[in-house]
Amino acid sequence: MIVDAERQGLGLNVVRGDDRITRVGRLLRDYSVDELPQLLNVLRGDMSFVGPRPERPYFVQQLAGQIPYYAERHAVKPGVTGWAQVKYRYGSSVEDAMEKLRYDLYYIKHLSIAFDLTIVIDTVKVILCAKGAQ
Repeated sequence: MIVDAERQGLGLNVVRGDDRITRVGRLLRDYSVDELPQLLNVLRGDMSFVGPRPERPYFVQQLAGQIPYYAERHAVKPGVTGWAQVKYRYGSSVEDAMEKLRYDLYYIKHLSIAFDLTIVIDTVKVILCAKGAQ
């Protein structure tokens, strides 16, 4: 992102063709390289490798007030990758957040090592095909 990318307001979502993203940033985002620093959070135990993606507190507060059961996604540690990330496109609306919540709740209900491995394999496919943040 460029310097002062949120000067027009907190919580602006990135859209395709967003002029706030640098060329290098777009390349890092397309191949999910920008997610690598989160591995430090996994090593510290603050995050899991697989789980619902964490949201910024600004969005959590907004979405929890608009979407029933939104807080349930916090029943497990957040993850670097998750079922919603590999099965649903990048979303920027309340409706998208509701759909991602369905995937997150499905993940929580069916939590298993086999399911986590499936998500990891799907994540690798997404990264290799440069489908990150679509």
